[in-house]
Amino acid sequence: MINQKIFKAYDIRGVYPSEVNEEAALAVAQGLAKYWKKGKVVLGHDARLSSPSLYNVLRKVFGADKNFQIEEVGLMTTPMLYFLKNKLKAVGGIMVTASHNPKQYNGMKVVGKKGVMNGKEIQGLITNDK
Repeated sequence: MINQKIFKAYDIRGVYPSEVNEEAALAVAQGLAKYWKKGKVVLGHDARLSSPSLYNVLRKVFGADKNFQIEEVGLMTTPMLYFLKNKLKAVGGIMVTASHNPKQYNGMKVVGKKGVMNGKEIQGLITNDK
């Protein structure tokens, strides 16, 4: 079960792995894939030790769906993800990061067609699917 308190005003964020974990990343990726339907998606992550594991979940979901072309950028900054999403005319981008929070945290920032998506919007994509 996904901890509902991870859905914040500007992103998804919480302590890894008790709040934000691979199960949450899977649900987010599946919800976004249904919402975006098809197109190019940019994926990146920060240098936290837990980021590659969450990033790999995103890669698997979008990589297995023939409707998406993924740009697997890997280690990068959030502004770089925003730039690439627009430069590549992608339908979306997901950055695995907890920004300025301490190292035990992790999360995801999502940018869609209309800009940064907040946690409540993403939560709605997941809960409306059930």
